[in-house]
Amino acid sequence: MKRTLALFLAGALGLSMLSGCSSATAKELTAEPIKLTDADMTAHGLDALNVYAALANFGLDLLKQSRGISAEKAMASEMDHVPFSTLVSPLSVALALSMTANGAEGNTLAQFEETLGDGASLEAINVACRALTAIYRNSGGSTKCSIANSLWVDPEGQIKEDFIGRCRGIYDAQVFSAELSSAAIVNDLNGWVSEHTNKMIPSIISEPFEENTALLLVNALYLKNKWLYEFNPLSTREMDFHHAGGPDSQAEYLQKFDTELSYLQGEGAQGVVLPYDDGRLAFFALLPDVYTDAAYLSFGDWLNTLEGDRLPQLINNREDALFLRFAMPKFTAEWSGNLEEILSELGLEDAFVPGTADFSKMGDNPDGYYISQVIHATKIEVNEKGTEAAAATVVAAPSGAAPPPPEGITLVLDRPFLYGIVDLQNGVPLFLGTYE
Repeated sequence: MKRTLALFLAGALGLSMLSGCSSATAKELTAEPIKLTDADMTAHGLDALNVYAALANFGLDLLKQSRGISAEKAMASEMDHVPFSTLVSPLSVALALSMTANGAEGNTLAQFEETLGDGASLEAINVACRALTAIYRNSGGSTKCSIANSLWVDPEGQIKEDFIGRCRGIYDAQVFSAELSSAAIVNDLNGWVSEHTNKMIPSIISEPFEENTALLLVNALYLKNKWLYEFNPLSTREMDFHHAGGPDSQAEYLQKFDTELSYLQGEGAQGVVLPYDDGRLAFFALLPDVYTDAAYLSFGDWLNTLEGDRLPQLINNREDALFLRFAMPKFTAEWSGNLEEILSELGLEDAFVPGTADFSKMGDNPDGYYISQVIHATKIEVNEKGTEAAAATVVAAPSGAAPPPPEGITLVLDRPFLYGIVDLQNGVPLFLGTYE
């Protein structure tokens, strides 16, 4: 019987300290870690830069496809004009998929390399993921970042020691032995995810897996950051938010007046970059021009034309400018869903097809393995103190953005907008979302 694999990806952005709970019945395993050497890191360092660029494209495509699912659910609702938002963590998804790629061969491996690295080798993808993990775990300022990976191996899974060793050595993965079809796995897995997302995602599954499930591959990402310059709570006030095609709603708005911020303009939109106090990561927001006389008549039309490589360039071209007023909603958002069809559309076609998927480096089952589920859950909180990440200067990108108006800017995010947490030095998106 062909054995199945399941991936679970939990990304949380929050404002509280990490706390813990632990797996109750699963037994932690040890295997000799197979680590990347200094020579490996050096040999593939330049190729890792290509992986960072590919992750920007992957992240935006992932958001677009996930938003399409959210839009379909909203349209299918019995209520008219149901507001919806989408939130994904491209970094969390990429880390789990990269770990999985270490068990792939042949055309399946080539599809992982194309999707995650724009054709870069698995070795370069591993180096890039290892480097990013080290960078974010050791961020400066008040940033707190937890990136955790784990493997959950069924006793009948026949998973190879070499694959486990690579996941342990390169991705610092914990390895547990557990009967994946047993009811106990529900509490064990949910407890692990809850622990590593500071309880922001308390559960990710509600029932055990089918008998033929061989392995679970799990990533959990948690971030806590403070703004470099906090919002004054006395300036927070309620105002209308204009949902596309539906009635307005009331939201609390964070506000700044007569202050210098980083201004974004281009790609049919204008926006802002808000730095955090760690000097590397930043929150950005983009408000498209979707008026009746503009090039795009809806937020969705605009988003679907935005290319992944243009987003980092737009952020790189930011200009400091005087904002007479800036306002954005104070909000909490969360999203969850299955990514199998989305990832297949993005290029991982073979991995989900029994008899076609080639994970022969992962295990010894003669009938092979394939991915049956990819479940993703995310959450973010945005308030006067912060959300995540930080700000700094990125490597120069092609110029061409229009200069900000000298008399000052008024930017109020009171209709659908794109936002995210990005690494300003390499363009990697940690989180991307739409507020609609």
